[in-house]
Amino acid sequence: MNLNKLGFNKWFEDNIDSSKLANYQIARVTAVNKDSFQIKSGEKDVFAEVTGKLLFDADSPTDFPTVGDFVYAQFYDNDSFAVINEIIPRKSLLKRKTAGKKTDYQLIAANIDTAFIIQSFGADYNMRRLERYLVMVNEGNIEPVVLLSKSDLTTDMERNKKIADIKALMPNIEVVEFSNLTHYGINRIKEMLIPGKTFCLLGSSGTGKTTLLNNLTDDYKFDTNEIREKDGKGRHTTTRRQLISLKNDAMIIDTPGMRELGNIAVSAGINETFNEIADLSNQCLYKDCSHTNENGCEILQALKDGIISEERYQNFVRISKETAYNEMSYFEKRKKDKIFGKLCKSVMQNKKK
Repeated sequence: MNLNKLGFNKWFEDNIDSSKLANYQIARVTAVNKDSFQIKSGEKDVFAEVTGKLLFDADSPTDFPTVGDFVYAQFYDNDSFAVINEIIPRKSLLKRKTAGKKTDYQLIAANIDTAFIIQSFGADYNMRRLERYLVMVNEGNIEPVVLLSKSDLTTDMERNKKIADIKALMPNIEVVEFSNLTHYGINRIKEMLIPGKTFCLLGSSGTGKTTLLNNLTDDYKFDTNEIREKDGKGRHTTTRRQLISLKNDAMIIDTPGMRELGNIAVSAGINETFNEIADLSNQCLYKDCSHTNENGCEILQALKDGIISEERYQNFVRISKETAYNEMSYFEKRKKDKIFGKLCKSVMQNKKK
């Protein structure tokens, strides 16, 4: 298979170490199963593991391969097994804080060009959650597109209002409404799937991600579940992240539904998503303004004047405080891990003596 069909373009060509190609092949990670991987450099997926050196040198989850990564690999046994030696520099990376109380990164996918953020016109529609997805996507240097599913279950007036609400906050973002049942809008989404580009599906369970994937691939092989009637929420259908090659040579990554969207160190993503609030913050009287109670705060003045909504302001403050706290906790954890690592190495060296 031509690596260009796997999305290996000039950007990656300019960022590889050509001297390593004498010993390694370039491959792309197509699936992750806990500590094992599937990679592809030809027509078929091959089971792979990472080297002990990569495992030992890793300081955080971001040092391990994830779906969409390009890697240097060695193939064995007639290309039936492979070992991943190193990750090729990433063009983009989608990550979030791990779910629960643990403060660390969870990798979602790498080298994505466009992220389809899916919400439905039903109970799942939530502007505040959409903003959290946008922070994560913008931080990853990925182009966001909003897909609104289940257009057949609502009225023209309701659809137009919800699209207008999104456009009012993010005028430059593309919004596409569609229905998996009637196939309305499906062809428009297919037109966006450019050969050689990598896309991903993001959204809560029950928004129709897997059914959309089936419609986009024209190959109804991915299992779907019914949503609960009482709250409109779905059960997880996708249980792992995988990269799927489409017939036109575009690639799409399906991801499990995410109920928690915590972030760590996403100042760029916040500024991009809340750009009108970020611009106002530069005009505040005090450089260290917290935008909560200070005199001379341009954001609070804009809130008072009705220029920004209370809900959007509260989400901006909440995400900003949350990511600052997570960042502080994360780097404190890294500091402790490094101290512990040095202690272990010291003990091992003393044993050798």
